[in-house]
Amino acid sequence: MAAARSGLSRLASANIRIFRQGRCLQPQVSHVRTYSSDPLDQEKPNFPGSRSEWTEKLDFIQPDLYDGIPVYRVMNRKGQIIDPSHDPNLDDDMLVKMYQRMTLLNTMDRIMYESQRQGRISFYMTNYGEEGTHIGSAAALSPDDMVFGQYREAGVLMWRGYPLDRFMNQCYGNEADPGKGKQMPVHYGSTELNFVTISSPLATQMPQAVGTAYAFKRAQNGKCVICYFGEGTSSEGDAHAALNFSATLECPVIFFCRNNGYAISTPTQDQYRGDGVAARGPAYGIATIRVDGNDVFAVYNAVKAARHITTTENRPILIEAMTYRIGHHSTSDDSSAYRSVDEVRYWDSTQHPIARLRAYMEAKNCWDADKEKQWKDDSKRQVMQSFARAEKRQKPAWKEMFTDVYAEMPKHLQDQMEYMVNHVKEYEDHYPVKNHARE
Repeated sequence: MAAARSGLSRLASANIRIFRQGRCLQPQVSHVRTYSSDPLDQEKPNFPGSRSEWTEKLDFIQPDLYDGIPVYRVMNRKGQIIDPSHDPNLDDDMLVKMYQRMTLLNTMDRIMYESQRQGRISFYMTNYGEEGTHIGSAAALSPDDMVFGQYREAGVLMWRGYPLDRFMNQCYGNEADPGKGKQMPVHYGSTELNFVTISSPLATQMPQAVGTAYAFKRAQNGKCVICYFGEGTSSEGDAHAALNFSATLECPVIFFCRNNGYAISTPTQDQYRGDGVAARGPAYGIATIRVDGNDVFAVYNAVKAARHITTTENRPILIEAMTYRIGHHSTSDDSSAYRSVDEVRYWDSTQHPIARLRAYMEAKNCWDADKEKQWKDDSKRQVMQSFARAEKRQKPAWKEMFTDVYAEMPKHLQDQMEYMVNHVKEYEDHYPVKNHARE
């Protein structure tokens, strides 16, 4: 028995090798022939769901021995093109539109954030530092493509022409809000702009996006779906289901992950131990790329190429845009509790997508200090005027709380509304009905 244990020990020391140094991209394949005379033993494994070779070495693949997936970029931090062949060479009008949408979004965020702090709206989420992911991706899509956002893609709607008044009306939940005050602020939606209304729970939009993409595939309409989500969302079960279904059903969907470093207060190192979200793409059988989310051209090129693949080959693409959330998660969050001011200042001063695009445009002589000042004043005026209009509008008629659930109001809701009508009529002095629109 002792001799047998000694033999097993020698076998283990010879064959069980845990790689700790160097680089190993795949298990080493043993070229020692087996002693079997069966010719089938010489063939490759034919187990369903794998592409493998045989090996007689008991080797474990260690995750820290893989090189990280590279980050695709076009510009350096100074806004200079690194490889001219990757410059999208957009015309001046397009560049100005991209820059103005990014800065207008930034201006709207600042004013709306301050309004929440003053108690004028209940909630808000800023997009500071992530403007390049919005505008770069939106500019590369067709207006007919369907968008499933999470809650930090206001720039995509802004690019498609969503008016400032609608942003403001939605955040105020006033009578002009298409949602009639039923949604939290920043939960935008637009049927005419093919932007599905945002819902608060994480990842619910991901399986929905796959279902829509599958319908597009069956209709053969040449459209694709883009689904935005954060790296925190990738920890949800719906994310797994969506990625897996999209690959097995071969759907024309672009999964666009904004990896901004923090899932509310949880940093990425506490979210996962692997190489980000992009590393999961190949495991699901999805073509994947990682891009610099602070480089609007890198985002534009990646989404444009991804759209071509999805619409011509009917297969999903995963894009992980590496960026940084400069602002708080929302007005309910104080990020100074879990990250330093110096960290935020570093990203704001060295990696900001707006500053990078402006440097590029100034080098092309299509933007200068005078245009910057004029646009800064004009954009602030536009936002303030829209803000003032939204604030003056009344709240929706209170009866709206009973509508929009069913195509035809059922009896129990009719009874409830009738009771409420009589109640408000009797105690009208106790309710702020004058602040609500009439029927």
